[in-house]
Amino acid sequence: MSETKYPRRTVLKGALLGVAAIPAAALVGRAEAAAAKVDPSEPQAKSLGYVEDATKVDAKANPNFKAGQHCGNCLQGQAKGDEAYIPCNIFPGKLVNKNGWCKVWVKRP
Repeated sequence: MSETKYPRRTVLKGALLGVAAIPAAALVGRAEAAAAKVDPSEPQAKSLGYVEDATKVDAKANPNFKAGQHCGNCLQGQAKGDEAYIPCNIFPGKLVNKNGWCKVWVKRP
């Protein structure tokens, strides 16, 4: 068995890297956690008239609604692919149905 001596600086660097990795691992774990879907019965969703299916929007209660408007083509929605639920700037940290609609809908340029 050989006795290898490690310089003090090498041991301290390793210890500091190990301690620094703990918060980084926690941040990665939080980022990978699944975002919750917006519940249409939540107070914010209700106040914005959010519905999961744009074809079921009450046109009388929402006169600004036009056929063809949905979260997938809204400026606030962050659709990137064929995902059914997408992030939205109006509901931070939550996902909205790509086929949904709310009163904040703005046409994506």
